[in-house]
Amino acid sequence: MRPTPGLAIATLAGTLAYLAIAIAGWGGIAPFFAHPARVALTLVLFALSIAALFSGGNISSGMREDRGNRWVLAVFGVLGLLAAYLPPFTDRIGFWTLDGDTMRWTGVALFAGGGVLRLWPVFVLGRRFSGLVAIQPGHTLVTTGIYGVIRHPSYLGFLVSSLGWVLAFRSGVGVVLTLLMVPVLVARIRAEEALLRDQFGDEYASYCDRTWRMLPGIY
Repeated sequence: MRPTPGLAIATLAGTLAYLAIAIAGWGGIAPFFAHPARVALTLVLFALSIAALFSGGNISSGMREDRGNRWVLAVFGVLGLLAAYLPPFTDRIGFWTLDGDTMRWTGVALFAGGGVLRLWPVFVLGRRFSGLVAIQPGHTLVTTGIYGVIRHPSYLGFLVSSLGWVLAFRSGVGVVLTLLMVPVLVARIRAEEALLRDQFGDEYASYCDRTWRMLPGIY
């Protein structure tokens, strides 16, 4: 799906702003890009951002929306800003760092893999995927492919990529920030499932009975 110029500009600006916060945390452009793992992390960040432009996802409130769940976006925004700045900062000053370069590259790999998992379902759902908890026009359930195993693969990808980002900076503080995202994400999942259950009734209830929320065999 071809992105609009406005969306492309907004995505590029947001990506640059996020990277700028991380660079500020590290203490400057040259120091930030002095390590190849951070260069790789940056390349992955922009590759994922460009791919997201063609996914078809949106932030439409659609036909029905659970507006009471919008607080989740604000919390994720605050945690996201902290995760952009604090991990590079704590890595630079050597506060609560984890291991060495192996951890950095593990983080880059998790960021890339989680980012792909985050976007994959968005490409599958297209316009049915919204950043809001909402039912879109023509909304139908997708219960095949990865959705035949777990109901929220994009959220799992979000957590994995978030963990990958902070581990690329060896940040123990970042790991705590990622863990703080879990209860907020669970609240989002519960709101989304309640809306889908109300919209699709027994069809969705049956789907839930044979799938896992995010981790097969665990959750």
